[in-house]
Amino acid sequence: MDAMKLLGSLLKNQSLSSGLGQQLLGGLLGGGQSQQRSSGGGLGGILGSVLGGGGAQQSSGGGAADLLGSILGGGGRRQAAQAPAGGNLIGSILGSVLGGGGGQQQAPPPIPQEHHAAANDQAVLMIRAMVNAAKADGRVDNTEQEKIIGKLGAEVSQDEINFLKSEFAAPLDVKQFADSVPNGLEPQVYALSLTSIELDTQSEAQYLGQLAQHMELDPQICNQIHDQVGAPKIFG
Repeated sequence: MDAMKLLGSLLKNQSLSSGLGQQLLGGLLGGGQSQQRSSGGGLGGILGSVLGGGGAQQSSGGGAADLLGSILGGGGRRQAAQAPAGGNLIGSILGSVLGGGGGQQQAPPPIPQEHHAAANDQAVLMIRAMVNAAKADGRVDNTEQEKIIGKLGAEVSQDEINFLKSEFAAPLDVKQFADSVPNGLEPQVYALSLTSIELDTQSEAQYLGQLAQHMELDPQICNQIHDQVGAPKIFG
């Protein structure tokens, strides 16, 4: 199952994003103006802004992946732990599946072959973060699921569709999902979850609160992420 291909189709068709997610993805796909707050623009700039990095960090030479890997000086539950196999690939994955974003954004370097398995695993994690957030308010019924699946591109295989259906059907277990998040990826998973919902119901706020708690993510870091995407804060 090619999770990166499925993730790309979900993002490009905005199938699992609404509200904040559409604003972010509009910038990722080259259509955003106000969202591209950092000087770099495009994918790296937007994600750097959303996750607290900023344009200056992009000069370190590692591109979006290194930018995301150094966001906020940490804040995850086990900051000293080694990064998961293949490193923090989320920035490179998003760059690959979205084609690099706006026209002025330099295309991201290809993901090394030896890191493809790790990249696929992280793409699965991102899909699960989006699906779980969408399920948080209980409004993703069978009709909505079919609508989402109907927006997928022709390149998505039946195996990938079946995987997405199985994720929709799985019970929402916040702790189990949080425990599956590799060390150091907690802020990125939280940001992806936040930008997949409207955050206009109490159940969505409760889900995000539980997710942050189980990932042991600092509430102040969560508030910074909310500030960057213009979402209401849920932490005191």
